[in-house]
Amino acid sequence: MSLLEFARGPAIHLSLIILVVGVIWRLLGVLVLTRGADLSRPRDAFGNFKGYRTVFSRAWPSGEFTTATRYQTAMAYVFHIATLIVVIGIVPHIEFIKSLTGASWPGLPNVVGVALGIVALASLLALIARRLSKPAVYCSNLGDYFTWIVVAAPLVTGLMAFAHVGLRYETMLGIHILSVAVLFAWLPFSKLMHAFWFVFSRAQSGVAYAHKGVRI
Repeated sequence: MSLLEFARGPAIHLSLIILVVGVIWRLLGVLVLTRGADLSRPRDAFGNFKGYRTVFSRAWPSGEFTTATRYQTAMAYVFHIATLIVVIGIVPHIEFIKSLTGASWPGLPNVVGVALGIVALASLLALIARRLSKPAVYCSNLGDYFTWIVVAAPLVTGLMAFAHVGLRYETMLGIHILSVAVLFAWLPFSKLMHAFWFVFSRAQSGVAYAHKGVRI
């Protein structure tokens, strides 16, 4: 079995199983936690419902923190949006999604996909550079830096494979797919779980704010 065959077969499929099972396990681990009785009614009759608006209303920092967090917030949005478009927008990725779900849609031109991949990688490096320049603010540990490497690897190897830079195309493509497999397997056990946690954490914060009469 060649590296590419291994990456396309056992590696990526096993990583997808780990991803799905790991995410479900961690979500259930939180959702089944026992909660005490609600002894404090919200200040208004719709407090609990309004609390869930924070999932969207807190997507940008409050005015008091805008200046201090503008750089990392903007770079984070650029990275997430560019990466999402690359993941679901270029033809090889669409073909992979089609093989799993049967769903398909028109892909972006190659030049657009490459440009967005470069933008995503540049914004990620900008975020890492800021983290390195302000260690007292971010208090990063080894796990944080490993996660950055795991996230950056698919972007780097994908661009290298497309540009035919480095090793043979088939080998580079195999390495790219393996890097994606590592990302899938690592996600449920790292801070990358914020891709799922943010909905619950923001909603919980909104419910707590509503009980205290905070405007949300």
